Amino acid sequence: MKSNKTGNKKLYIVRHAKSSWGNAHLSDFERPLNHRGENDAPDMGQRLAMKGVKPSLIISSPANRALTTAKVISAKIGYPVSDIMEEERLYHASTRTIKTLLSRVADEHDTVMIFGHNPGLTYLINEISNFDLDNLPTCAVCGIEFEMESWKDIQTTRGHQFYYDYPKSKKD
Repeated sequence: MKSNKTGNKKLYIVRHAKSSWGNAHLSDFERPLNHRGENDAPDMGQRLAMKGVKPSLIISSPANRALTTAKVISAKIGYPVSDIMEEERLYHASTRTIKTLLSRVADEHDTVMIFGHNPGLTYLINEISNFDLDNLPTCAVCGIEFEMESWKDIQTTRGHQFYYDYPKSKKD
């Protein structure tokens, strides 16, 4: 995908769907989605599909709950599930780690979607955008647009939030 002429980059930040604490034998990394998470992920994917969201790159924490959420949403928006890039550093990552990871994304990707965990994602949103968020809910999606030509500039560029949705928003 060619770079656009305006020098804008879009980042969709997605927190994993609600996970289960039901099996004490599973590690935090292995926890699956619970029933609510299994319903929320396809719903949010459908909402993104209806908005025409088409990332050229999806990066996910390999933790079961994050990767499952990424696969379900990817399928709904028409992104090949086999192309999801698993990135171990996204598992409970700090904002510094996430920004470093994003700064290494190839500039041909104008729209990137990441799947990960709190509190890092909430902190990231507050640090890189004009959006003041107390807590990114499970399976929430926050879109931030940057006026920059290179992902390297995410280290010093603040964007503006242009999209925000979460499972319970339609019920509020």
